[in-house]
Amino acid sequence: MSHYQNKTITVIGLGKTGLSCVDYLQSQHANIRVMDTRKNPLGADKLAKNIPLHTGGLNQQWLNESDIIIISPGLSVKTPEIQTALSAGVEVIGDIELFCRAATKPIVGITGSNGKSTVTTLVYEMAKSAGIKVGMGGNIGIPALSLLKEDDELYVLELSSFQLETTYSLKASAATVLNVTEDHMDRYENLEEYRQAKLRIYQNADVAVVNGEDQLTVGEGENQAEQILSFAEHHGDYWIRTEKGKQYLMVKNEVLLPCEDVGLVGRHNYMNILAATALAQSVGIDLEAIRTTLRHFKGLDHRFQLVHNANGVRWINDSKATNVGSTIAALTGLFVEGKLHLLLGGDGKGADFSELATLINQPHIICYCFGRDGAELVKLSSQGYLFETMEQAIEFLRPTLKTGDIVLLSPACASLDQFASFEKRGEEFSRLAKLN
Repeated sequence: MSHYQNKTITVIGLGKTGLSCVDYLQSQHANIRVMDTRKNPLGADKLAKNIPLHTGGLNQQWLNESDIIIISPGLSVKTPEIQTALSAGVEVIGDIELFCRAATKPIVGITGSNGKSTVTTLVYEMAKSAGIKVGMGGNIGIPALSLLKEDDELYVLELSSFQLETTYSLKASAATVLNVTEDHMDRYENLEEYRQAKLRIYQNADVAVVNGEDQLTVGEGENQAEQILSFAEHHGDYWIRTEKGKQYLMVKNEVLLPCEDVGLVGRHNYMNILAATALAQSVGIDLEAIRTTLRHFKGLDHRFQLVHNANGVRWINDSKATNVGSTIAALTGLFVEGKLHLLLGGDGKGADFSELATLINQPHIICYCFGRDGAELVKLSSQGYLFETMEQAIEFLRPTLKTGDIVLLSPACASLDQFASFEKRGEEFSRLAKLN
């Protein structure tokens, strides 16, 4: 008999993830109700007509009558209605917890403020190169529960801090917190609360892969794994050797590949590669399969992606840089022959931008700020211009471009003040880059 049979379970939030929860719980013969705070939620048309749906808010009576609430990652557990249900003894979990209770194959778990999607995709591709039947999901691609329908030998999950908050049964074979920098400060009290949510990924893990350059990624107390591996430029198990002007990616004392042989560019991407390699080796993926992937993998859209190269000017789309740490990662170690034209702006989600000031206040960097927090960002630069929109900024800078210049969209902000998503923002940048 299913653990959920005849239990009253309320799923909060529709969309792909909510529907995957409903689908799974139907197979477990639960009594399901669905609610969504939006008036017309995405996916409502795909919900079976016999499943009760409440929209436009939270129904406290339904919540209190539930045996279990499956909460959307987008809704905080601190929400008063959820707190009331918890006080009434209702269990509150997320879709990743449902998945972890049901999964029987090894899991690689990946979180961090920046680089999650790149590392998750790298490990997935490395497993495929090794001939392993692998599923990828969570905060990327398909909802984790949908992976249970496949006959996979390994799961690679990208997990956000929001998802980890309501996950208790994850026992990852290998897990990493890639980095911790300020993000989602509109949801968390402070950086430490956000960090603690991330560190939950290490609970009961066999191997933790930590960032040797970021002490905040190291677990403590119950958030510690059996074995710890580190990646860092100079002092990790996975590191970078520089010799005669060339750089090499290293696994202990063995050369993985010369940096010039890999498809990804930039120091932050080399760190992502080292982390992915450590995770892959931890679950038995051999070095040859890892090397094959690294030679061919060109990176993900909207993540430090070269979208146009004309007249000696490179246009780089880093629209996924939705927080300060991500923009710092893009700027660190970036070599520019001419001027760097940096596009910043959007919704900063309550972040402190001051850390950017020393990096962007350089003679060769000109900042073009736009969107909700543009006025805040422009104050950081002695060479800053303020615009209403990204398009206006690009129209302004275009006539000034010279050979050797880079135009970089790495906004340090979310996109939702002016765009439907960071992808849409990146697509618009790419379109504008290609105009004469």
